Parts: sequence; structure tokens; C-alpha cells
Amino acid sequence: MSQLPPDPPRLRVILAHLDRQITENETVAIYLRMQRAAVLAALARSEGQPPRRAPRRQKGAGLLPGFTPPPMKEVGFVVQQKRTPTGPEPALIHMADCTMIEGTPHRIRADEARAALTDPNIEPCQFCRPDIELGIDVA
Repeated sequence: MSQLPPDPPRLRVILAHLDRQITENETVAIYLRMQRAAVLAALARSEGQPPRRAPRRQKGAGLLPGFTPPPMKEVGFVVQQKRTPTGPEPALIHMADCTMIEGTPHRIRADEARAALTDPNIEPCQFCRPDIELGIDVA
């Protein structure tokens, strides 16, 4: 990240902007969280405080007065089964809003998706990566 301003008022404005962007743009949320952590560290340094880990963001926390974030989209999962003339292919677990889903998917809960990904005949979608969202490593 480029140089951050040293004064707390401008750092707080940048922090509020990043919070708003995180809320509105899920596709770049990881990058924005990294930038937000850098701003928090710079803010702590400029105020003479020891750096702290960024707390889990609470709804509306750190935003400008009067700003109401849009409602958070509920994360969902689906399972896609493919049948071919030679037999079924491994099922795929997708995020519910994945654009790579083919056929008729079946909605499943997060705990069901997590359990399904432990089955060797079920794979995570390599496009939407539900395994990362679920916090598991399927290698």
C-alpha cells in the first residue's frame, strides 16, 4: 500500500471508506481487509498505541455517522451432481451464487457442505472455492 497519512483524522476517513468498500464489494473483501489492517496499524502507530489485531467487524462499526451498510448476504452452498453415459462424475460443492453451476443444484447447509467435502467422491468448485469459505483445506 502506498504511504498513509500520519494524522488520525485522515486515517479514520480512509478506515471508514475501506469498511464501506468491504461491505459493498465481496469480491475484493480479502484485499480490502488487508488494506484495513495496514490502516489500523498506521493509526495505532500515529496515536502512539501498540499495534493490535483488527477485531471482527461488527455491523456498522467504524463507519461514518449516518451510514447504514447494506444487509449482508447469507452465504449458502449447493451440491451439483453430474451424470454421464459412463456413470456419475464426482459431485461438486459450490457457493450458492457461483456462476459455474450446471444443471439443477441442491441447497445444503454449511455443516453439510463441510462434511461432504471430506468424502473423496465430492470435490469443491475450483472457481468459487467453498472449501476456503468453510475454512477447510481440501488438497
